[in-house]
Amino acid sequence: MTVSTVGLVPALQRIVAEIPVSLAVSLNATTEAQRREVMPITRKYSMEELLDACRALPIPHHRRITFEYVMMAGFNDSMDDAARLVKLLRGIRSKVNLIPYNENPDRDIRRPSDEQVKAFQRHLVLRGVQSSVRTTRGIDISAACGQLGKTNPLAAMAAVAGG
Repeated sequence: MTVSTVGLVPALQRIVAEIPVSLAVSLNATTEAQRREVMPITRKYSMEELLDACRALPIPHHRRITFEYVMMAGFNDSMDDAARLVKLLRGIRSKVNLIPYNENPDRDIRRPSDEQVKAFQRHLVLRGVQSSVRTTRGIDISAACGQLGKTNPLAAMAAVAGG
């Protein structure tokens, strides 16, 4: 079983200690300012606090923390973002699940090109960060990541970060 979280720092240690689960953390950014735009929880628990808490978790040797990373063209998909992500995850037994944003006609957010997603992933993998790209499903019924009706596009990311 996997517990997915946006980063409720005080609950992380309790969850891992009390329940033998895998942990998935929606990160979606490589700077504090970026994460504040798409993850309102960052106003309460900074990205630094979140990552420090992840480093301190007693993760069993056979497990890793999965970091969910919704990629949005021109926002968090640059090679600078990839380099920052590698640095941010140092010291955390982790893997990154890259999730290309699924476009919605009611929003201005765009999906990065497949080439950009592959280059980003390649950058991570060549630097020792296990990474996968989530297969897109649900576009045909407007149920995929990023396809919540006419809500605030950035605030909605917290709700769609898990896909």
